[in-house]
Amino acid sequence: MTQYRRARSTGGTYFFTVALADRRSALLVDRVSSLRNAFRHVQRVHPFAIEAIVILPDHLHSVWRLPPSDADYSTRWRLIKTEFSRVIPADELRNASRIAKNERGIWQRRYWEHLIRDDTDFVRHVDYIHNNPARHGHVKRLADWPLSSFHKFVQLGILPHDWGGGTESTEQFGESSGI
Repeated sequence: MTQYRRARSTGGTYFFTVALADRRSALLVDRVSSLRNAFRHVQRVHPFAIEAIVILPDHLHSVWRLPPSDADYSTRWRLIKTEFSRVIPADELRNASRIAKNERGIWQRRYWEHLIRDDTDFVRHVDYIHNNPARHGHVKRLADWPLSSFHKFVQLGILPHDWGGGTESTEQFGESSGI
């Protein structure tokens, strides 16, 4: 089996892309409350801060800040995926490999992670996250996509309500955690 090298830095800030196995699915937005619950459960057991997030139908992007003595984002993602999958009916298609390993077929096995290097890198990745719904054609105005920390950034005065060409929406993905 291939061993993937992952960047690990205690107390690091990371950008992630996590996707569903079926990229035609809308499961993440259809079951967003289940996804929120999975995040909250894992945050209680293994704390981390969500600096920015966007949930799209088939994938999500997020920037996390881990506690000063911790670099274990892999466990957090495994638990989030497991918690979410636990409440989803088992009717997805699974290939022979997943069946043999007794795995669900909801999530792609791997995910993309990037260790944020500095403030410029942080801003670039947060901007990417907030622009993603428009980039994928889900909305013309960023304010029209409710499942994004963009709304939190507007509320805190970090971004103007028309940043990215839109106007502020009253819907928000979550509370102060950004989810």
